[in-house]
Amino acid sequence: MNWDDLKLFLDVSRRPKLEEAAAQTHLDATTISRRIKRLEHELGVTLFERTRRGHVLTVAGEKLVARVEAMESASLDILAERTSEQRAEGRIRLGVTEGLGSALIAPALGDFKQRHPKIDIDLIALSGFVSVPKRQADMSILLARPSSGRLKVRKLSDYSLHLYGTAAYLDTQPDIRSRDDLQHHTLVGYVDDLIYSAQLHYFDELLPGLSPNLCSPSIIAQFEMVSAGAGVGILPAFMAKRNPDLVQLLPSDINVQRAFWLAIHEDVAGLTRNRLLSDFLVRLLNALP
Repeated sequence: MNWDDLKLFLDVSRRPKLEEAAAQTHLDATTISRRIKRLEHELGVTLFERTRRGHVLTVAGEKLVARVEAMESASLDILAERTSEQRAEGRIRLGVTEGLGSALIAPALGDFKQRHPKIDIDLIALSGFVSVPKRQADMSILLARPSSGRLKVRKLSDYSLHLYGTAAYLDTQPDIRSRDDLQHHTLVGYVDDLIYSAQLHYFDELLPGLSPNLCSPSIIAQFEMVSAGAGVGILPAFMAKRNPDLVQLLPSDINVQRAFWLAIHEDVAGLTRNRLLSDFLVRLLNALP
């Protein structure tokens, strides 16, 4: 079935006299009549009664009008949304945790910019949080769902963390067959009094009684220490996969599950540019390990 024929059917339903329809569509009356008959033949129903007053809808025609008008409305909505997206412009300040911002979001922003060249982004990737309620950012990715503030919140994705070490490090150190064996190894982790979220207390949760020996408030610094063979540490899987030399250790025992949440200030949540970036982040993080 031809969509152009359906649109022509709507034109005739709104302008029963073929002369009026012809003036609107820039088609001659003979062509319009032929295409309407073709549509009737395809559907197996009579859509119009041909009268002196022009083409009058039959019951079947009235039912088809309702359906085609719904299709027309949906088509117009899509075109309007596309036009809105093409016109979207302005600057977005996005606050994000350091590891996610550097390892995943920063490399993907070129693609977003190519799709939306009039939208500029300030990526604030820190070892901490950028506050949306305090207007430090338009939107921010957090490790826990915020419970206060004038915010629109959506869950982006779950993600996993595991214990890793390099093959080179493991070749020169005692075997790691259980958690107890970790007391004989150099552990990499956070500086305890600089941990900015309860979600980052991995050692208290998984390795009670053990403390990291090499510490940093930066997950990127921890990743670099583990990658250099300085010790073993708990790292996000999406970061660890960037280094093929890293080996996952004790997979059945040490498996941390966390989530990323996107918070947008209510005042700017309805802006097209923010919706576009929000949807982009959802798609990007949907494949996190």
